[in-house]
This record gives sequence, structure tokens and C-alpha cells, in this order.
Amino acid sequence: MPKPSHKDTLIAEGMRVIHEFGFNGSSVRDIVKAAGVPHGSFTNHFASKEAFGLEVIERYFERARDDLNDTLFNDELQPLLRLGQYIDLHIELIRQNESRNGCLLGNFAADSSDNETIRARINAIFGEIEQAVLYCLQAAVSERELRADTNCAEIASFIVSSMQGAFLLAKAQRNVAPVVKVKDVLFSRVLQRP
Repeated sequence: MPKPSHKDTLIAEGMRVIHEFGFNGSSVRDIVKAAGVPHGSFTNHFASKEAFGLEVIERYFERARDDLNDTLFNDELQPLLRLGQYIDLHIELIRQNESRNGCLLGNFAADSSDNETIRARINAIFGEIEQAVLYCLQAAVSERELRADTNCAEIASFIVSSMQGAFLLAKAQRNVAPVVKVKDVLFSRVLQRP
């Protein structure tokens, strides 16, 4: 098996450091130290810390796209089951690190709101996630799991916003309960069955 490149190591370890300490709270020195590579490796692969941050975001979202495909876009499963599995997947991810890290995308959004390039990419990604949720909700209407008059676009936006808020609360409280509550309220009060 080939040895990972310094670039891959920097991204993997940098993602971990940024996830734990935030983008603004992580220096290039912290990232290089965690990766165990020479400082010059960073500048060889990345024009700036911003360029590195964008690479980390893309790598993180590649994995997240797999989750979207396995859940929200998985036409083999009933739509509301897919939606529940999508949220459950995030509940499990939050639990794995004892609710310390939240969502890397949400952390970037909160931490880098003054960086237009990063902010624009994060907003585009949230838009993609919202479209995946919308696709699933529209399928639920087609399958008659939700009422025909369901405003799917509004609920998709609500779900993404609620989940991101719950991820931040889970991080602050060191408890997955806010994300569990979002799922409970969503399925018991928001989604109206025929």
C-alpha cells in the first residue's frame, strides 16, 4: 500500500485539528505539528491557510456526499425512513466524539464568517444538502408518506437550519440531546402525514 502523501496527511490531520479547535483557532504550525511533516510541506501544497481550509472542506464534503447518497438519495428505501437514517447517522457521529466537535461545516460557518471565499463555499454546500433533503421530502409526498400540500422547500430549509443549530448546541452542551430533539419534533410535529 502506498505511503500517504504529505498533502493527504496534512489534510487528514488538519481536518482533525480544525474540527477540534476551529479554523481560526488552528495555526499552520498546529496543523504541521499534528501531521508530523516539515513546515515547508504546507507551503509546497497550499498557497495559503484559506486554500488549505477549502481543501479540508472539500474532503469533508466528499464523505458527506456518500452519506447523502446512502440515505436521502437512496431510492431503495422509503423516503421518511431515509430521512430518519440521515439524522441518526449524524446523531451517531456526534456521539462518537462525545459531542465535542459538532459539524465541521457549521464550525467553519461560525468561525469564518468574515472570509468571503470560505463563506460562499459553505453556503453552496448547505444548499446542496438542502436540495438532498428536498428531494427526499418530495419523494415522501409522491409516496403519500406526507400530505400533498406539504411545503417541501420550506421544511427542507428548516431541517438543515435546525440540524446545524442542534449540532452547535450539542457541542456547547457536550450532549447529543439537541440533535435527538430535532428528530423527535420533526417526526412528531412538523412532518404531517395524510
